Amino acid sequence: MKILIIIPAYNEEGSISSVIADIRQHVPDADILVVNDGSRDRTEQLAEAAGARVLTLPYNVGIGGGMQTGYIYAQRMEYDIAIQMDADGQHPAKELPKLIAKVGAYDLVIGSRYAETTSYRSSRMRRLGMLFFSGLVTLVTGQRFTDTTSGFRAAGRKAIDLYARYYPIDYPEVESIVYLKRSGCRIAEVSTEMHRRKAGRSSITPWKSVYYMVKVTLAVLMSAMRYSRSAVSRP
Repeated sequence: MKILIIIPAYNEEGSISSVIADIRQHVPDADILVVNDGSRDRTEQLAEAAGARVLTLPYNVGIGGGMQTGYIYAQRMEYDIAIQMDADGQHPAKELPKLIAKVGAYDLVIGSRYAETTSYRSSRMRRLGMLFFSGLVTLVTGQRFTDTTSGFRAAGRKAIDLYARYYPIDYPEVESIVYLKRSGCRIAEVSTEMHRRKAGRSSITPWKSVYYMVKVTLAVLMSAMRYSRSAVSRP
């Protein structure tokens, strides 16, 4: 199988080289694509030096635009599996075989911090937010999810095609699950270890967290209503 690992990156010069080296050690046959999302530091140069392919966007478009760029590339280059990994070192490459093994039986496989007990620990407020979104997506899709905000995912060809066609722009992880589920995709979670970011800092500030909660909740509910109306209108 042709496997592409997509790493959206914005100002991640402190960790990008070690992330690529980690992937090379554990999944040496996979191709690595770094989508350099308008970084102002040495992310592009260091990713190229580490041996990754780099697509540099002229300005910062956000995680949604960066990931859709990667999925379009995966579709056009006819990859069988496209894997999303963070550039900050949170996703250990040794966990990749768990995700890859289930693609085929499922269209999307999500690495979950909470499907089983792991060493990962988050703040109380972040954990509450994750529980809220997991409950919301479980409600609107009818399938139980434990980690809807995880950015550690493996997509098969059906999901690649759907994501190349449409991918939520702003804080996309939660809404993108509903989109696939409503498009008839099979989705599974597997328990994976994750780490805290190795360098840099999160772009989600306290005020952005409030915006994130409201925006994503409305997007999920609107998406569910849109697909429900579509189902009713079918003959």
